[in-house]
Amino acid sequence: MIAIIDYGAGNLKSIHKAVEKSGGSAVITSDRETVESASAVILPGVGAFETAIINLKPFSDYLIKTDVPVLGICLGMQLFADESEEGGLHRGLGVIEGRVVRFPEWVGKIPHMGWNAVKTAADHPLFNGIKEGYFYFVHSYYFKTDERNIIGTTEYGIEFASAVARDNFMGVQFHPEKSGRNGLRVLENFLEMI
Repeated sequence: MIAIIDYGAGNLKSIHKAVEKSGGSAVITSDRETVESASAVILPGVGAFETAIINLKPFSDYLIKTDVPVLGICLGMQLFADESEEGGLHRGLGVIEGRVVRFPEWVGKIPHMGWNAVKTAADHPLFNGIKEGYFYFVHSYYFKTDERNIIGTTEYGIEFASAVARDNFMGVQFHPEKSGRNGLRVLENFLEMI
């Protein structure tokens, strides 16, 4: 069973439906015991970094130490970083080295919203069967991290990390639950890792 953590950062029901459509069993929960008993965790995310990291505090020590697969989606991925500059400087979970920064104004319209290509930058099981595909994005900030943590990149004025991984932590900047067949394939691949 996958625990989709409800920490006040939306998109819970659509992620839940997408996991079930991909063949998985999931529960939306804000109960720590349920999260700790799960075979995997999904951190959804729509919203502001500061509010999300505060609301996630009851789970932070568990998430930092767990060895179950953890998938961060959009803001959920950004929470893996050491820090974010969104709304001032805020500390993240620190499970993947890096910093969340705002797109420079010259890239064009911010937020980056809509369909865009993801090019896999490393052979990672999250992208089995997907070398390059289109996914749905909505974000104004992106995760700057070391190249060794990047498993997917996207061009939007600049090339940025659209997928990251380290140990049992995997994150995607796009929304797989809104990305059609490719998004479901990412979730199916995540399920296979559990």
